[in-house]
Amino acid sequence: MKLWRFLLIALALLVLFFAAFYFLRAHPGSERAGVLNITAWQRMASPGVLSRAHSFLEHNCAACHTSLEGVEAANCIVCHANNTALLQSQPTAFHADVSSCRECHREHRGVHERPTLMDHAALSRIGMRQLKSNPDPETEDRLASGHFLRWINQQGHKVTSGQGRTGLTPEEMILNCAACHGNEDLHFGLFGQDCAQCHGSVAWTIPEFRHPPPTSLDCAQCHQAPPSHYMMHFKMISMTSADVKKAEVNQCFLCHLTTAWNDIKGVGFYKHH
Repeated sequence: MKLWRFLLIALALLVLFFAAFYFLRAHPGSERAGVLNITAWQRMASPGVLSRAHSFLEHNCAACHTSLEGVEAANCIVCHANNTALLQSQPTAFHADVSSCRECHREHRGVHERPTLMDHAALSRIGMRQLKSNPDPETEDRLASGHFLRWINQQGHKVTSGQGRTGLTPEEMILNCAACHGNEDLHFGLFGQDCAQCHGSVAWTIPEFRHPPPTSLDCAQCHQAPPSHYMMHFKMISMTSADVKKAEVNQCFLCHLTTAWNDIKGVGFYKHH
């Protein structure tokens, strides 16, 4: 008797299943495309809308996702391997040696969001993971000298310079900033290539700028005098206000202090105009 009851329940469920399938398939224009339709199942599991750049993959999850593995770099490379503008440009050339994409490239955040969310700490972890999985000298030299990691030793992979300069995390400190930001150097190499001396990773602004000492005589290497300093205003007003008898335009140190441009030696804060 129990067997007949089980068979009746199974038959009823089967009938309901095919009825639902028939009903949904009979309305292909609706949002519900059928219980056996792959697109319908993918929509049910989608964590959000894709960006505009990847919107054409909306119904093809397998283009990026691998079963049981998630998003793999190999799937990204299928489309982006020949992106010469990315791989030949100095700020982005490091992509050629990065073995993972999903840490910095996030999708399903909406059609108006770019699929890029730079995470310097994640980039550092990717590099260290590559070194641990393939610790041969060639890999280490390529990652350290050519692209995004600093010089590191083979014993503990410790940073050899730049420690404790800014608010960078230990993971971020092993990144070779100049490998990506060398083109943004406005200092003409005067401060070397250790960007972490002054710059943080959250923004390119300077959180802990360390001005050269007040005794420095090389102000003009970085600072351009205002137009008024090339006119009679310089000799008639500026030099007179600072009580300087003779000065050249590039001798900023004779009048100015390093605290602020309007902090004049022997005068204090002075508004010229």
